[in-house]
Amino acid sequence: MIRDTKAGTLRASDAGSTVTLAGWVDARRDHGGIAFVDLRDASGLVQVMLDPAALDEETVRSLRGEFCIRVEGEVRARPGEMANPDLPTGDVEVAAASLEVLSPAAPLPFQFGDTVDEARRLQYRYLDLRRPEMSDNILARSKAIAAMRRTMDELGFLEVETPTLIASTPEGARDFLVPSRLKPGTFYALPQSPQLFKQLLMIGGVERYYQVARCYRDEDFRSDRQVEFTQLDLEGSFWGQDDVLETLETVAVAAVKAVRDIDIVQPFPRLTWHEAIDRYGTDKPDVRFGMEIRDLSEVFASSEFKAFAGTVADGGVVRGINAGDQGLSRAGLDGLVERAKELGAKGLVWMVVEDEGLRSPVAKFLSDSEQAALREQLGAATGDLLLLAADKWRTASEVLGQLRLELGQPEGHDDLAFLFVVDFPVFDVEDDGKMAPAHHPFTSPVDVDDMAANPETAISKAYDMVLNGSELGSG
Repeated sequence: MIRDTKAGTLRASDAGSTVTLAGWVDARRDHGGIAFVDLRDASGLVQVMLDPAALDEETVRSLRGEFCIRVEGEVRARPGEMANPDLPTGDVEVAAASLEVLSPAAPLPFQFGDTVDEARRLQYRYLDLRRPEMSDNILARSKAIAAMRRTMDELGFLEVETPTLIASTPEGARDFLVPSRLKPGTFYALPQSPQLFKQLLMIGGVERYYQVARCYRDEDFRSDRQVEFTQLDLEGSFWGQDDVLETLETVAVAAVKAVRDIDIVQPFPRLTWHEAIDRYGTDKPDVRFGMEIRDLSEVFASSEFKAFAGTVADGGVVRGINAGDQGLSRAGLDGLVERAKELGAKGLVWMVVEDEGLRSPVAKFLSDSEQAALREQLGAATGDLLLLAADKWRTASEVLGQLRLELGQPEGHDDLAFLFVVDFPVFDVEDDGKMAPAHHPFTSPVDVDDMAANPETAISKAYDMVLNGSELGSG
């Protein structure tokens, strides 16, 4: 047996016992001729005392970070003033009676606490995986998947694996193709999702199905997208949208409980797609902070400021957010205008609230009543930065929504704000005037006849689960 005890499990109650540990040298300290190393394995770390007089002196002297070692010794209680309250094992240490180097380590290309670019992390992936952040992520992922599986089983779902070498079918991205050896010139496709197979299972009488599925989509990389990923895929027969959302809530709550040991309140809030765009400028809102978008069209419908009044007269809107006290310079404010243009806006009006009134390039065009109404509707106080956009409803909303995300600051970064966005449109009108599926080609309309008569306003039976501004899943 290479080891009989995990380093992170030792406690004061183990004092006096003899243990055998194996792991990596996390840190080394020398005091008065005695070496102390923190020995780390997957369970945590514990301090090990190495006395060169009792061990091979050359071996002790050679140890440095990430040496893989095996130690046998007695667990001893650390004196009160020497205990480390920041470590679960901080009340004890192991006095080594034997020391074996299982694998020496060359000087490290980077320290675990360093900020390292992605290419270097991947070059030394085996070291990257030892970093606490990565090991914590792997553990969290394992716990989350185990909790999801357990919950799906308890809810009466059957786990069914579906093929990964399939015929190509139209979906939301390009397929990855695998050439067939037996039939030259033909190809398999890797699944973008198990869509057709789970429908076959429903028709075949498997009323509740799930799997932890690997999916492949040949699409551009983004911060929250990659070509190969894992999803919890599920399907059911004889159930409606509310049943699906309640199931997803139960699974998400179980996963969070397993990973973070906190209880999430159910039911999750629900916003329609229109409400999400109208209030937050995005269909995946981060609701951990306010800064909601307000419609100011009525305030400026008859304004002397023609850029606003003219937009309203042409069927557009004037919308705004209160970004709070940002403390930006004039250059910073002008930079926001350029940023808005990059996002597709015709322009952006900024106003800084001061004791004597509004400071803005357009303040002189606004009447006292308009300024008062603006301050009231945006809940403005001295020092606040107000941002206004005049454009089509969706353009103005989405531009302000992005600025909201860039300027906003959640009070609690660790808060988990789940919600569902429902009632997506069936179609989006693209720049060339053509309509395309807003969600995905499999989305069912709420009313088929209404979709046929009014496709541009038809509502779908589609929904997204959103967490802190990121889409977690959809159906």
